[in-house]
Amino acid sequence: MKDVRVLGAIGVVQLDHEVDMTAATRAAVREGVWLRPFRDLVYTMPPYVTSDEDVARIARAVCAAAREG
Repeated sequence: MKDVRVLGAIGVVQLDHEVDMTAATRAAVREGVWLRPFRDLVYTMPPYVTSDEDVARIARAVCAAAREG
């Protein structure tokens, strides 16, 4: 992992390599979350009304996508 950034409700994990889109998407979907992986970035843009439980699920999905992607 190279960097983690947050701006408002947008969260971005920047990897030190290109994201394997297939593996990252598969890892996120296993958690029940849709993320936006591209280039060396994994984005999440949850709605402002996201519950604490869903934020935890999204965080798990981002970590899984970063590990596998």
